[in-house]
Amino acid sequence: MKIDPARLPAPPAENQPAPAVQPSFETLSLLAQRRSTPIALMGGPGPNRAEIEALIALAARVPDHGKLGPWRFIVFEGEARTRAGEKLASLVRARNSRADAEQIEMERVRLTRAPVVVGVISTAAPHPKIPEWEQLLCSGAVCFQLVLAAHAMGYAGVWLTEWPTYDAEAREALGLAAHERIAGLIYLGTAKNNPPERVRPDVKTRTTWY
Repeated sequence: MKIDPARLPAPPAENQPAPAVQPSFETLSLLAQRRSTPIALMGGPGPNRAEIEALIALAARVPDHGKLGPWRFIVFEGEARTRAGEKLASLVRARNSRADAEQIEMERVRLTRAPVVVGVISTAAPHPKIPEWEQLLCSGAVCFQLVLAAHAMGYAGVWLTEWPTYDAEAREALGLAAHERIAGLIYLGTAKNNPPERVRPDVKTRTTWY
C-alpha cells in the first residue's frame, strides 16, 4: 500500500517549535526490517512527480552543521533516463574502441533499470567553519533518508554509486559541476519480490563501552 504524500503533516515554520520526540513503533519496525532491493528485483511503478517531490523534501530534513545544505538533487525519470544513458554510452564508446554492442547497451540502459533514479549531489566545498568531511557526511545522510522515506511511502529503493560517481567526464555528462560529486544514485520503484535478508555485522563485536 502506497502512502499519499498529501496526508503528511506540514513541516514546522522556521523558528517555530518542532517535535523533539515522536515515539513511533512503525518507524522502529521499519528500521528493524529495512532491506535495500537489488536492481534485478525492482520494477514499476515508481513514485510519481508529487511523490518524488515529497520524498526529496523528506530527505532534506537531515542534520546539517552550519545549515549549508551542501547537496542538491538530479531526478532521472521517463526519457531522461535514456538521454543520460546515451551520454554514458557515448563516453564509453569514445574511450574504448573495443567496447562491444553489449557493453554500449549496458550503459545506455543503466538508469532505466528502475522507474526513477534520484542523484544526490554533494556540493561540499571549503568553508571557514564547517569541515568538508561533515558536509560529505550530510550528503550521505540525505541518501539514506531518501531510501528510508521511499520505503515508508511504499516503494522499493537502493542506494548505489557505480562508475560514473568516480569519473569526472561522466559526472559532467550527467550535469555536475567540476567541484561536485555524486553521493548516491537512489534507484526507486516497486519490488517484484521480497529480497532475501543478507548477512549483517554482529554489532556486539563492534561496540565498545568507554
